[in-house]
Amino acid sequence: MTEFHRGIAFLLYQTTLLLGILAMPIALAAHRLGLTLTVRPLIESAERTYERADEASSQ
Repeated sequence: MTEFHRGIAFLLYQTTLLLGILAMPIALAAHRLGLTLTVRPLIESAERTYERADEASSQ
């Protein structure tokens, strides 16, 4: 992978984390209503993508 692809993967990972943080008040309100927001799989997927990009660029 090129540095450009690694940078894009990092940007997407950071954006996903930001969305997760911004969704926290919504998630807390939903939890009070008995609902669950599943953001964790999205963050974990973005993290794996970035880690693969980082490993590929360091080889």
